[in-house]
Amino acid sequence: MDAFIRGLPKAELHCHIEGALEPELMFELAARNRVELPFADVDALRAAYDFGNLQDFLDLYYQGMRVLQSESDFYELTRAYLQKARAQNIRHAEIFFDPQAHVSRGVAFADLVGGITAALGEAEREAGITSHLIMCFLRDRDEKDALAVLEMAEPHRAEIAGVGLDSAEAGNPPEKFARVFAEARARGYRRVAHAGEEGPAEYVRGALDALGAERIDHGNAALGDAQLMERLAREGVPLTMCPLSNLKLRVVADLREHPLKKMLERGLCVTVNSDDPSYFGGYINENYRAIARALDLERADLAQLARNSITASFAAPPRRRELLGEVERYCAPH
Repeated sequence: MDAFIRGLPKAELHCHIEGALEPELMFELAARNRVELPFADVDALRAAYDFGNLQDFLDLYYQGMRVLQSESDFYELTRAYLQKARAQNIRHAEIFFDPQAHVSRGVAFADLVGGITAALGEAEREAGITSHLIMCFLRDRDEKDALAVLEMAEPHRAEIAGVGLDSAEAGNPPEKFARVFAEARARGYRRVAHAGEEGPAEYVRGALDALGAERIDHGNAALGDAQLMERLAREGVPLTMCPLSNLKLRVVADLREHPLKKMLERGLCVTVNSDDPSYFGGYINENYRAIARALDLERADLAQLARNSITASFAAPPRRRELLGEVERYCAPH
C-alpha cells in the first residue's frame, strides 16, 4: 500500500505555506535575519510540537513565521515544500498564505507574493507541477483589516487565484466576513473557507451561505448534521480534510474515529491534505498512509481520494482531464 500511495498522482488543496517551515530552515533563516528564537535547537523546537488545541498551535505558528522577512525567504520556504511535493507525486498544488500575519510585521506584500510565485513558476517549468495561490484572511481579526488586505492584493490579482478564511475558528463565525467575500467574489476570486474544524456544523453552513465558499477546508463537524451531509453530497461541495492535523490538534482522539471514510461512503467529495506539514508530522503521503491504515481503506478508496483532489481543484478543465488521465493510467495495473 505504501508503494501505491507513493506513486499515486494527486493534488494538494489545503497546505499553508507557512506551516511547511521545517525547524532546520527556521533556524537558518533566524540566523540570517537576526531573529532570536526561544528554543535552544531544532530538537527543542520539535519537542514543543505538543498541542492541546488549535490556539496552542497558532501561538507557535505565528512565533515561527517571524523569521520570514524577505522575498528570498518566501522563495526558499516554497521551494522546500515543492521539493517534497515532487517527491510525493503531487501534480497540482493550491497553496494558502496569510498576508496579514506578514504585512503587520513590515513585510512588503510584493515580496511575499513574489517569493512564493517565483518558486511555484520554477516548479511548473522544471517538474510540471501546476499550482494556484490562495490568500487567506485571519478570522480572529476584523473585517476592516481583511478588506485592507484585499485592496493591497489588487496589483497582484493575476497571481492570486482565490481567497480563504483561516486561523482561530472558535467564536469567529463565517458571517463576520460576508462583505469581504462578496467583494472578493465581485473581483473574480475563487472562495474557500475553514469551517467545522473546531467550530460547529453551523459554521460549515455559514461558509456556504454567507461566504459562497466553493470548498470547505476540514468540515469534520458536518458529519453530525444529517441535512448538511445531504446538502454537501447533493451539491458536490469538496472537503479538504487533514487527518494528521486533526489528530495533532485533538480534533479527533484517534484516527480510527476520523469521519473521512463515512463521508466518502456517503458520496461526499472528500480529499486528503497535509495542512501544516512541518508541525503535524507529515506531508501528503504520510496523511494518506495514516488514514488508510486507521480506516482500512482499499486502493480503490485511495484512487477515489486522488480523483477527488483533482476534480475539486481550481485547475483549468484541460489540466484536470490530463491529471485524471494520469490517475487512471497509474491505477489500471493495480
